[in-house]
Amino acid sequence: MGRLVINNSMTINGAFEAPVPEPDGWLVLDADSNQVALEQFFAADAMVLGRKTYEGLAAVWPTLADDPNLATFADQMNGMPKYVASRSLRAPLEWNATLLEGDLAESVTALKDRHDRSLVAVGAGELADALITQGLIDEFWFWVSPSIWPAGPRIFEGVGPVRLELIGATTFASGVVRLAYRPAPDR
Repeated sequence: MGRLVINNSMTINGAFEAPVPEPDGWLVLDADSNQVALEQFFAADAMVLGRKTYEGLAAVWPTLADDPNLATFADQMNGMPKYVASRSLRAPLEWNATLLEGDLAESVTALKDRHDRSLVAVGAGELADALITQGLIDEFWFWVSPSIWPAGPRIFEGVGPVRLELIGATTFASGVVRLAYRPAPDR
């Protein structure tokens, strides 16, 4: 049975939107943390995305296949199956994507049953909030950039309480910290 992992880049103060790389934005890209992120995507079966994240990623990743710095990551992102939760999109979708139809919890549970490895949910918007609220997330991966950002929404505003248990932490030379959590067992 697969597990659903939510994967998010964010600042120390929880900004997650528009992760433009430094020097113009807050996102720190370094070879070490990028390699770990790539390994996690190679170990996953598919991605689960909301409409906004799907549209944003689908507009960018196909154009990066020829970038020598991102080609391996782009090949993985472009080739990986994607499942998209949306109330407004209609099938068929492009970019190797399938529209999730019907009840979200039933659809995600069926995906977990169908896949053996991780399903990676990218983004921190409405879909992420719904997945957390419905108790569908098995692990949380946070990539924290060493920045405090003044603008934009904050991750998981209005969601909770959800108690988490730390299962791993990795610090990279760039100052990026990868934190891994799972929902804490009921007490």
